[in-house]
Amino acid sequence: MSTPTHLAGSAAANAWEALFRAQVSVLRELSADNIWRELSIKEYDVLFTLSRAEGRGMRLKDLNTEVLMPQPSLSRLVERLEARGLVNRSSVPGDLRGTWVELTDAGAEAQRTTGRRHVQSIDRLVGSALSPEELDALEMLCTRLRAHAVSSSVDSPVTTVSHLEDRS
Repeated sequence: MSTPTHLAGSAAANAWEALFRAQVSVLRELSADNIWRELSIKEYDVLFTLSRAEGRGMRLKDLNTEVLMPQPSLSRLVERLEARGLVNRSSVPGDLRGTWVELTDAGAEAQRTTGRRHVQSIDRLVGSALSPEELDALEMLCTRLRAHAVSSSVDSPVTTVSHLEDRS
């Protein structure tokens, strides 16, 4: 059975569906690429996110808002990364339940090594499909959409990714 490519009546729904399907296809190709030797794509995502954080560290709950992974899975992944010496975990002063996660030098090196290969894959898959102007427009539109979603989530009763857990 074929999937309809156009939903009647909603330009936003059609745009979302196109974006979502493109993301699924691209991510599937990137995940299957032969670059994930030292790190899985989820491990890379965590290390990449930490590498962009101030001081290469952040609270676990804040890290959880940046990656598409349920909190219990993220906690287990961070434990495994710590056991491999790629991150350090510590308590947050004044917060008995808070956990601070910080990228180690070894973690930063693993992220950079995998990241170089990942950028080449992205260039091959995404960069070859779009012009430089289209890439700029895509980045601008996705950045705007993300900022709007984040600002809207404050007012929304649904602020978790639990409905996405089956996709991870």
